[in-house]
Amino acid sequence: MHIATEIAKLAPGLKSISYGKITWHDIEKPTEAEIQYLAENYPFHKLELDDCLSRIQRPKVDIDDEDRYIFLVLHFPVFHKAARVTTASQVSIFLGRDYLITLHEGDLKPLTKFFVDCETNEETRKDKMGHGAGYLLYVILDRLVDYCFPILNKIGSNIAAVEDKVFGDDARVAVRELSLLRRDVLSYRRMIKPETEVFGVLEQCELPILKEDAEVYFGDLGDHSRKIMDTLDEYKEVIEGLNDTNNTLTSFRINQVMRLLTVISVILLPLTLVSGILGMNVNLGFIGNSDHAIIAILVLMMFIVVGMLIFFRVKRWI
Repeated sequence: MHIATEIAKLAPGLKSISYGKITWHDIEKPTEAEIQYLAENYPFHKLELDDCLSRIQRPKVDIDDEDRYIFLVLHFPVFHKAARVTTASQVSIFLGRDYLITLHEGDLKPLTKFFVDCETNEETRKDKMGHGAGYLLYVILDRLVDYCFPILNKIGSNIAAVEDKVFGDDARVAVRELSLLRRDVLSYRRMIKPETEVFGVLEQCELPILKEDAEVYFGDLGDHSRKIMDTLDEYKEVIEGLNDTNNTLTSFRINQVMRLLTVISVILLPLTLVSGILGMNVNLGFIGNSDHAIIAILVLMMFIVVGMLIFFRVKRWI
């Protein structure tokens, strides 16, 4: 009890769960206090601890020179409904023989829920922590990778919805939706692509720290990650195709409008010429002051309009 109180004073954001010889430390929104506590109690490199406070680290895996621990930096997607944007949330993990330390911002629901479940459920602790720290790491990563699929499915549903809008009448909505989807897919691909490499390194790792069959467990994570990448590549191609289609349809609609306006302008040009000449305050003789002059002018204009429309139709311009 005294040790737990001291830890709470030195690192207020650190929460711990123990089962047998395995301890899981979870740090939500890490600060300098928690980093200092880890530096004083674990053999972690200073640069790795600094990476835990940085939000711009590329996903990677570092293995200690003396094989005492493995350090992981991973990114997982978080979808913000209000802003309609998918952003990356960083998780830093230290894996040792008898401990696992996770540092994150608290916005990854599978990780926070799993920690609470292990904290409150004895059966979960026995099932997930009783096989060693390596297996616990696999379970955490498996839940986080599975968390990617609902977001992936949501993007797929949005693509199907925007496809109907592309062939609708409101091109502006389609352009905006396509831009948002392209941003989400590109952001998602930037997260997943380097993680596939990380899982590949873990799959080939033969350190006794993992204990479990790394090729089986982390190979499964690698397969899921590659499946996500393949789906994202497919979504990217579909979005590019829809964008090209939308551009083609927009150009076609503009051409249709421009053709109609051009036809109207060409028809009005001779009518303007006729009305300008015959409307001059000059006695042209053949019209004179007849009361039927206006009717004659209108009939002439009508013949001109009909004649031009027939000509345009014969030329298949309308």
